[in-house]
Amino acid sequence: MNSDVMIKSDYSFPVYRRGKVRDLYDLLDSLLIVSTDRISAFDVVFPNGIPKKGSALNNLSAHWFEKTQPIFPNHFIEKKDDRSIRVMKADRIDIEFVARSFLYGSAWRNYSKGKHVISGVNLPNGLRLAEKLPEIILTPTTKSDVGHDLELSKNEAIERDLVSRDEWIALEEATFRLYEFYTSEASQKGLIIPDFKLEFGRVGDELIQIDEPPTHDSARLWSKEKYEIGKKQEGYSLDKEFLRDFLIRRGYMGDGTPPNLPTLLIEQISTRCVGAYEVLTGQSKLNDLQLMSVDQVIDELKTEEK
Repeated sequence: MNSDVMIKSDYSFPVYRRGKVRDLYDLLDSLLIVSTDRISAFDVVFPNGIPKKGSALNNLSAHWFEKTQPIFPNHFIEKKDDRSIRVMKADRIDIEFVARSFLYGSAWRNYSKGKHVISGVNLPNGLRLAEKLPEIILTPTTKSDVGHDLELSKNEAIERDLVSRDEWIALEEATFRLYEFYTSEASQKGLIIPDFKLEFGRVGDELIQIDEPPTHDSARLWSKEKYEIGKKQEGYSLDKEFLRDFLIRRGYMGDGTPPNLPTLLIEQISTRCVGAYEVLTGQSKLNDLQLMSVDQVIDELKTEEK
């Protein structure tokens, strides 16, 4: 394994919690979030690390958090190094606020099977894969460090006492405001953010954004130039759906032991992770990246296996 790949961090501070991808350390007055090179899909962590993934996600998170502080408060205090940021301690709200403006991913998979009500939102008939929705919708899920996240409606969240009604209203508004900002910024860089997920927490009576802003792991990132309704977008995307699509086509959707990822796939994931950071921060252009589609990766692997 590449010696530069960090699967598990080993900082000298007390471990606060280890998530699917990030390790949190207790600094008493704050937390240190360390972005490892682990990767997950379908809520399963894979045995392979992705070179440069942790630093790309960490640096992009710091960039976004600094830019969005005036829009909605977040937990960011400072970037410590390429892999870690120091953040405020907060009581996590166990909801992932997922905003969507295009029909894709799990929403499309459910829709294509005839399930047109998603998280309490009724979608119109006749929509196609990757089609822009009539309006931005919120499709939250439960937040779990292990196991599968489940769809969650507003009423269910309030009934389970995850949030109060006033908190839901405030966080729904914050999600839409942040989504508007992120999509505008991405559009200027030639990217579409069709959906993303956010997490929030409480510091006393104040609500703040926590965890991570839109990155390779938490948002879909499509090419504006190559976007086409009815088609898969992974050939030119900078997000994790590339990995999910590969796994689905290899017959894996999170059940059983996760497979080892082939080297070529790992290289393409790394290119997308670093590319997301560099394109969104204006250091590179999407067309500068050497991206392969899932079809191309599968064909190449078949050739290697012969």
